[in-house]
Amino acid sequence: MFETLEIARDGGIATIWMNRPDVHNAFNEALIAELTDACRQLDADDTVRAVVLAGRGKSFSAGADLNWMRRAADASVDENLADARKLAGMLRALAELTKPTIARVQGAALGGGMGLASACDICVASTAASFATSEVRFGIIPSAISPYVLRAIGARQAGRYFQTAERISAAEAKALGLAHEVVAPEELDAKVAGIVAALLVGGPKSQAAAKDLIRAVADRPVSDAVVEDTARRIAELRATPEAKEGLAAFLDKRPAAWAPD
Repeated sequence: MFETLEIARDGGIATIWMNRPDVHNAFNEALIAELTDACRQLDADDTVRAVVLAGRGKSFSAGADLNWMRRAADASVDENLADARKLAGMLRALAELTKPTIARVQGAALGGGMGLASACDICVASTAASFATSEVRFGIIPSAISPYVLRAIGARQAGRYFQTAERISAAEAKALGLAHEVVAPEELDAKVAGIVAALLVGGPKSQAAAKDLIRAVADRPVSDAVVEDTARRIAELRATPEAKEGLAAFLDKRPAAWAPD
């Protein structure tokens, strides 16, 4: 059981609900530890096909809890380093889930909340959502979230928003590449469900391999080593039971064994 989260399951879909609406799902030591554990548990569960990250209440996540930040201000460098490592570990556990991940962003996603949205594979936002890397307003930097935000919006755009801490509207987030879809609030769950339905048609092992492929190829020149690596990856997958079943299902004009009826 979790104190700061709820885990809802529907078939092969697990939704992690951050459940601190009174503080806009800001994260403290407890939420960081529990979200890390939840990601690892769900990743190890073969019945889970995809993970949705969502927030109860008005906001997706307002980032760091103010009381947690006050304690950090009085802590030693070593204590702050230990806390920062736990935060970075939480984001990495989410980003490196082998299952597809979707951020359901209904409201504000600020600071670390924007990091959570960026760490997910897919971000679906309502028109009421907003984003910001607000850390410089508190005299700090968006350090732990930076690998995921840069992956989402690129270094050039990060150069602006890391320094200005401007609010980014849902429409601007889509233009930047942070949000994949932006819909009216009443359409948010239907849009997430539509993407989930598309994910369930794909082979689970091939989706995990696709995520690993992106990490291996992104931002690398097309060298002989990269070409050889991509050739080996597809060759190895073609011989797997999942690939054989996928091809057979296509030829037989039927759903694959892993797909919903």
